[in-house]
Amino acid sequence: MSRRRLLSRRLLGTLAVLVATASLCVPAASASRFIEHGIFDDAQIHYGNPDVVFPMLRQLRSQLLRINLQWGGVNGVARRRPARPANPADPAYDWAVYDRTVNYAQQYGLKVVFAIIGTPPWANKAAGVNVAPKNPLDLQRFAAAAATRYSGTYEAEDGRILPPVLRWLAWNEPNTPVFLRPQFRLVRGKQVIQSAIDYAKICNAIVKGVRVTRVGAAKVACGVTAPRGNNNPNTSRQSVSPLVFLRAMHKAGARGFTAYAHHPYYGGPNETPSTSPPGGMRGQAATAVTLGNINTLIAEVTRLFGKKRIWITEYGYQTKPPDPIFGVSLANQAKYLTEAYGIAKKHPRIDMFLWFLLRDERQAFIESGWQSGLLTATGRKKPAFTAFQRLRAR
Repeated sequence: MSRRRLLSRRLLGTLAVLVATASLCVPAASASRFIEHGIFDDAQIHYGNPDVVFPMLRQLRSQLLRINLQWGGVNGVARRRPARPANPADPAYDWAVYDRTVNYAQQYGLKVVFAIIGTPPWANKAAGVNVAPKNPLDLQRFAAAAATRYSGTYEAEDGRILPPVLRWLAWNEPNTPVFLRPQFRLVRGKQVIQSAIDYAKICNAIVKGVRVTRVGAAKVACGVTAPRGNNNPNTSRQSVSPLVFLRAMHKAGARGFTAYAHHPYYGGPNETPSTSPPGGMRGQAATAVTLGNINTLIAEVTRLFGKKRIWITEYGYQTKPPDPIFGVSLANQAKYLTEAYGIAKKHPRIDMFLWFLLRDERQAFIESGWQSGLLTATGRKKPAFTAFQRLRAR
């Protein structure tokens, strides 16, 4: 994989030489006029102390915050089957914690991005939150109920009109078994990408559910893909690379969404945001899509679905300390945050850039903690905190 090159006006005369790598370049002109940035950290924003967290978000000058709206699971809205599933007032639904978050967000001038995730036991015979519902219509009706409740016109039980949520994500990282399984299935002696088949139904159900509310400004992003995949059905942890998954979900009939969302994380501490991932192309499919080769993904989205908008709904660099393997220095985290946002802002198709996390998780690396926060686990501001504050002015 050749390194991504930035084209400038002075180099237009050499376009013929660069045409072979043009698909990997991030355009330097026609920067996105509509890009917004924000934070994704459910533990702090959604379940933390709002009187501490939301003033911190305002100090950061964040514009957006992402929240996982759990259909099922421990904090799921629908722990039992609703009698009127498209009606947000059905007594089976418990929206209380989500109402609190959207109300605080409005108070502090923030816009919410809701990601609908997690299947409740009654919708898939208790197969697990990361297994698709048996009937996509159940998910569609839940999405309709959620979009109705957060349409900006719905009166909550306390008499207040709930703020609007106009940006929605369909699931999270469906090309990994953490969020959707199975990834592969043997059909008549041939392995098929079952996750993409299931995901096309999930995508379409959420798109239809949000659209049925007729809230014209509401936008739904599908994909929401993780940056890597092994494309190997014979491993204990199957996953699908972003480009392979994108093609498979198109073949399976995904359609109607506004934007394609992706998580273009780096792969190692020596990769900067502009570094193309190692390994190059394998069978015409990149096994990783980071910011360094994001245009490979955007070109394929365009070929398959047209000029959809692109949302970066997770991005971050872990720091060392405390992460001894994937962490970078505190100074480099701040530097790479600024560089990554600059790449996104220059691209005319990228409308959203969300950083993960606000605050480091307390677990050690070996316990699967994540350390890309703008704050340490003890609450100390990293240099990246100041770097994030400056994004809006750039």
